[in-house]
Amino acid sequence: MSTLEIKNLQVSVAVEGGFTEILKGVDLTIRSGETHAIMGPNGSGKSTLAYSVAGHPKYTVTGGSVTLDGVDVLAMTVDERARAGLFLAMQYPVEVPGVSVTNFLRTAVTAVRGEAPKVRTWVGEVREAMKALNMDAAFAERNVNEGFSGGEKKRHEILQLELLKPKIAILDETDSGLDVDALRIVSEGVNRVKENSDLGIMLITHYTRILRYIKPDFVHVFAQGRIVEEGGPELADKLEENGYAEYVTA
Repeated sequence: MSTLEIKNLQVSVAVEGGFTEILKGVDLTIRSGETHAIMGPNGSGKSTLAYSVAGHPKYTVTGGSVTLDGVDVLAMTVDERARAGLFLAMQYPVEVPGVSVTNFLRTAVTAVRGEAPKVRTWVGEVREAMKALNMDAAFAERNVNEGFSGGEKKRHEILQLELLKPKIAILDETDSGLDVDALRIVSEGVNRVKENSDLGIMLITHYTRILRYIKPDFVHVFAQGRIVEEGGPELADKLEENGYAEYVTA
């Protein structure tokens, strides 16, 4: 059982002439096996929460704490956070020219596991995971995300999730840019990892369509840098019907 605990998290970003506060005291606890949907309008701070926990240098934590199994996450470097069991699937995965998917994945898995996987078992592991995600085996030899479609990039993110087997996964708008078929395949991949490893999930999204496939245990509404309402799956249905206007106005 693992626990990611965020307490009174306050985060600012540098702007011309000073700093702007984005997160204004966020409290959130995610445990193994739980799926938490983070929903809210554009600019509410959802992605800032994701990248701050992951350690993006653009964001400055000015208050609060983040711990994973009682250990201070904010004191860790980005790679230490990954090795500790945190995973971030980005809304816009970056291209890495000159680095093949195979080499990228093996390097990442070696860093997380502490030793290089045996070649024979590793090849089979990658092929099996790619097959489950309907990925052509030829993708393994292509450069990371270079020339990939939006759906291919997101499948590659979930491929990493399957192979790295983290404790807590932060999925930042994983449904962005996906057609119906790709959304189903990607969602099935997330559910498969959760079933096999008791993964804890922070799922950031604007829309409820991905929640038809990845069922949340808890829904949190973000507005103006704070969580302003919390509930179960029924809260997502309310947001689908009424939108975010009442939260933005308040």
